[in-house]
Amino acid sequence: GQYVRSYTLYNIGLIYGKNENYPRALEYYHQAVSLNSNLPQALNNIAAIYHRQGLLALEMASQDYDSAMEISEEYEYIELAKGLFDKAAEYWYQALKLAPDNYPRARNWLRITGRAKSLESF
Repeated sequence: GQYVRSYTLYNIGLIYGKNENYPRALEYYHQAVSLNSNLPQALNNIAAIYHRQGLLALEMASQDYDSAMEISEEYEYIELAKGLFDKAAEYWYQALKLAPDNYPRARNWLRITGRAKSLESF
């Protein structure tokens, strides 16, 4: 039933992710997690997409800084990146709660960026 469907949705998300269609991948990962909250791999992939989007927003801020970009526009990209990184942190935190020994790079990123919350508790 729901359990099998959650993995099907997760696998569809994987396909979209591999084809770099991240909005569709997110859509399917979120559907999978809504049916089965015990899918750390889906949570990890959601976090990875938000993290990637955050890096792209930072890239936009620094890239456009060289041109005649308004300071307020640069600030908006930086704020967008910060929000995306916070979302990534939330999903990585959830993934690590379910699978504490997995995703060491995510755990390290959470520590380095000061977003670790209480990771040491699990």
